Amino acid sequence: MSISLVIYEDNVRLRQSLELLLSVESGFEVIGSFSNCTDVAKQMEQLSPELVIMDIDMPGMSGIEGVKRIKTEFPDIKVIMYTVFDDDNRIFDCICNGADGYLLKNTSPLKLIQALIELEEGGAPMSPFVAQKVFHFFRNAQQGNESFNLTPREIEILEWLVRGNSYKMIADKSFISIDTVKKHLQNIYHKLHVNCGTEAVVKALQHKIVRLD
Repeated sequence: MSISLVIYEDNVRLRQSLELLLSVESGFEVIGSFSNCTDVAKQMEQLSPELVIMDIDMPGMSGIEGVKRIKTEFPDIKVIMYTVFDDDNRIFDCICNGADGYLLKNTSPLKLIQALIELEEGGAPMSPFVAQKVFHFFRNAQQGNESFNLTPREIEILEWLVRGNSYKMIADKSFISIDTVKKHLQNIYHKLHVNCGTEAVVKALQHKIVRLD
């Protein structure tokens, strides 16, 4: 049975090439192909594809917002980003918004097909350069946690603070008293070598001690 997919790509020649490539592959069926993702929610509802190939830089709505809308309303549809962008911000924005894979456009046709099959089978295919960036991010995040010797509880409290929660909100969400929250924060400030919550938030983000998924 063929894997149904939809393509979002504003470059006409590339979009047509992808359609042709995937149409001659017996394992795929291109059921939709669009130059932008402005009506992505409506199109997903009408077409119900298994996979989506999503460009990032398109007129109207970016592919980052497109994958976010798909994953919010149709979480079972798998989305792979297909783009020229390899910078950290776009990569992590896509991943945090639910992208299931991330391929650069210099990927060979054979590897693209292999990636789509891997995606359908539950994998998370990425171009090697992108995968290196992801692993580097997690290594740095882990090193950041270890270098300040924060306990898991302190990291949890710090994350709530970074997300803008008050002492009372942190206490409620962590099921502890406000006084205990204050004590944890004093320890956190001491370990981070800061004097207030604002400085702690800045340092937490700079050193990737917490993640905002």
